[in-house]
Amino acid sequence: MAWQNHTTVSEFFLSGLTTNHAVELTLFTIFMVIYMLIILGNMLIIFMIVHDQRLHSPMYFFLSNLSVIDVCHSSVVMPKMLADFLVDKKSISFEECVAQMFFLHLFACTEIFLLTIMAYDRCIAICNPMRYGTIMSRKMCLQLATVMWMGGLVHSMSLTALTLNLPYCGPSAIDNFFCDVPLVIRLACTNTHVLEMLIVANSGLISVVCFLVLVTSYVVILVSLRNHLSEGQHKALSTCAAHLTVVTLFLGHCIFIYLRPAKTLPADKVVSVFFTAITPLLNPIIYTFRNEDMKNALRKLCRRQIDSQDK
Repeated sequence: MAWQNHTTVSEFFLSGLTTNHAVELTLFTIFMVIYMLIILGNMLIIFMIVHDQRLHSPMYFFLSNLSVIDVCHSSVVMPKMLADFLVDKKSISFEECVAQMFFLHLFACTEIFLLTIMAYDRCIAICNPMRYGTIMSRKMCLQLATVMWMGGLVHSMSLTALTLNLPYCGPSAIDNFFCDVPLVIRLACTNTHVLEMLIVANSGLISVVCFLVLVTSYVVILVSLRNHLSEGQHKALSTCAAHLTVVTLFLGHCIFIYLRPAKTLPADKVVSVFFTAITPLLNPIIYTFRNEDMKNALRKLCRRQIDSQDK
């Protein structure tokens, strides 16, 4: 490939979260538990949605997609982070770094589009309930899912291609625990000002535009519910509050990281931890314990397991 001809760096060295080995062992235990909870929590959501007929609706179809994305998104970064807690030399090959950037942006951008679609879905369900089934048909849901995945793929391929087109001849130290486009392009042996502006225009503006669409959707929902709040609308409003919590945490990171020049700030690692570990962990908690349908499905699943053990 062309980029191999003008790149002499074969691996990058990650700074990690800390240089204190005792702290690293503690963090390994904490993040191992978090990663296991992410996998188990999101897989449980997928299992319940697939096997409970009452959850076969557009809202839960998109929620199952969110769980799949969260599992994939956290798996791009966390296994490598956990392994690095146990070694002194935290290195990653050039090829692995490129793969990490590609899949990180694929799943992150797809999740941004998905959160926007979920806000649109709630807006239709609350503001136009009589036509909800017609508008959010099975065909429409599949089309929206295809568009969001294709959009994430195009976004990721474009950023990865731009990054690969740069020459890397040293330095090779990345001041974080994973590879990301803004972190890697700082190491290029050329002026990257234009590329930095393209990243802001691409990732930053996607995050801002989707955030504005989301806020607009919730404003419309709140206006619709302002004068009359039935039991069902209270339930819908609670679901939207949970959704807005997830959106704020996730898009807050994207706006903070990508809507500014490529430079290191002290808060970057903390924000990145929330992005890669905390948000995927919160999604199962928020959507399960704040959602009555999911709680009922979980109780039903538990009763079924207990009955099968008694037999």
